[in-house]
Amino acid sequence: MDAPQVTAEQIAALPGLDDWRFVLGTLRADFQAGSYPAAAALVVAITEAAEAADHHPDIDIRYPGRVRVVLTTHATGCVTELDVALARDISALAASSGAAAEPERGQALEVAIDTMDADRIRPFWAAVLGYREAGGALVDPLRAGPAFWFQQMDTPRTDRDRFHIDVSVPHDQAEARVAAAIAAGGRLVTDAFARSWWVLADADGNEACVCTWQDSGDD
Repeated sequence: MDAPQVTAEQIAALPGLDDWRFVLGTLRADFQAGSYPAAAALVVAITEAAEAADHHPDIDIRYPGRVRVVLTTHATGCVTELDVALARDISALAASSGAAAEPERGQALEVAIDTMDADRIRPFWAAVLGYREAGGALVDPLRAGPAFWFQQMDTPRTDRDRFHIDVSVPHDQAEARVAAAIAAGGRLVTDAFARSWWVLADADGNEACVCTWQDSGDD
C-alpha cells in the first residue's frame, strides 16, 4: 500500500521538522557539517538510515562542508509519511554529528517559457537540454538541473520577455527574498498573486518570480 501523502500545510505544523522546508513538492534540508570529511561522514550515516528504511533521498555534498538532502516518494511523486519519518531520522543524525541546520537555504529553480504552442517547441528544448517530458514540463533525468515549463499564452507576448525564472523558496523566507531583490535594484512588478508568487524585474525589465507553496495549491 502506498504511504499516505502529507501536504505542505501539514508539514508546516508537524513537530520534529524544524530543519526542513516544503519546496516544489519536496522536503529539503541543508546542513553545515563544519568540514568536508564531517559532511562525508554525515552522508554515510544518512545513506545507512535510508537503506534501513528502504527509502532513498537525493543527497548533495559541497565544499567546504554543506550537505543538502531532498526527500520525496518516487513511487507517488509527492511527499508522504515515509519522507517525514526519514526526515526526522536525518535531523537526529545531523544533530548528533554536530551539523547545523540551515533551513533558510532551501530553494529550487524553474525556467518558464511563454508560448502560444508548447507542443511545437517542447521537443527542441528536450533535445537541446537532454531532458525528458514529465506532465508537460521538462525535467533533468539526473535531477540536477532546473525544470523547464511552458506557460500557455492566449496572444503573443511582445511587451515583456518570454523567459522568466521561478525561484521557489521556503515560505518563511519569501518576503525577505523579495525585499532583498528590490533593495538590490529590482522592482516589484506585482504582488497580486502573493503568497503564491511575487513578480519582480531587474533594471532592464528581465523578470523573476519568488514562489512558495502557500496559497498555490501545491500541497
